[in-house]
Amino acid sequence: MPGAHPSVRARQLAAELRRLREAALLTGTETATRLDWSASKVSRIENGRTAVSPADLRLLLDLYQVVGSRREHLLSLGRSARQRGWWDAYNDTLRQGYSTLIALEDDAEAERFYASTIVPGLLQTKNYAQEIIQTGSVIIPPGEVERRVQVRITQQGVLTRENPLEFTVVLDEATLRRQVGGAAVMREQVSYLAEAAGRPNITIQVLPFAMGSHLAMQGGFVIVQFPEENAPEVVYLENMTSDLFVEDEREVYQYSLVFDHLRSLALGPDESVGFINQIASESI
Repeated sequence: MPGAHPSVRARQLAAELRRLREAALLTGTETATRLDWSASKVSRIENGRTAVSPADLRLLLDLYQVVGSRREHLLSLGRSARQRGWWDAYNDTLRQGYSTLIALEDDAEAERFYASTIVPGLLQTKNYAQEIIQTGSVIIPPGEVERRVQVRITQQGVLTRENPLEFTVVLDEATLRRQVGGAAVMREQVSYLAEAAGRPNITIQVLPFAMGSHLAMQGGFVIVQFPEENAPEVVYLENMTSDLFVEDEREVYQYSLVFDHLRSLALGPDESVGFINQIASESI
């Protein structure tokens, strides 16, 4: 899905405005005519593709005759949907899709991650992240590497915030075996994974080579879940040059089933920690 991806709050506001219009028995075209807007503007607002300005939001709420506490709630939701996050300061160095993932994680309550070749960014050490970022681009200045590493480390704050992200990871054995940055970097990274697995909001399971082929042989994926009622889950896919966000309910459900399948094949959490510690000891 190309282009900017709306935050959870923006999507929630867009859905509320669409429901209000339907409750008022107005079509998008009729709403546009009454406000002297284009029909496409109404459509973009209701799809979350255009951030609704405070003035336009008030016009819509007036048209739909929304008053009292519900009006105040929607105005507050509109303000929060337009707030900038810390990651916006790095827009010059981050791909838009990756910035969107960070924004979604900031809103999320849980994330399920299948890592096929690389340790998830939320669990990377600084040295591992630096190696991944440096080797992941054909040409990148040293200063740019440092900025991207700083983003990754700051991004990890979702795991230690007041209401930390519930993070469930299935690691393919390849993520533990591949010598990213050499033995010392990998020893530090693997040891850190074993330590992170002890946190109450982090679950790590290892999918050993011995399990053979499985449903996710084509690569890793992330499923992001939100606390808001009726907020749909989003699947994030990353490749070399672009990013894809999957929101179709049936497709997201398929990814959920695949993730459950991977967990059933993987070692249990305690066994996985033992497996990780074993690999760490082999590299000493």
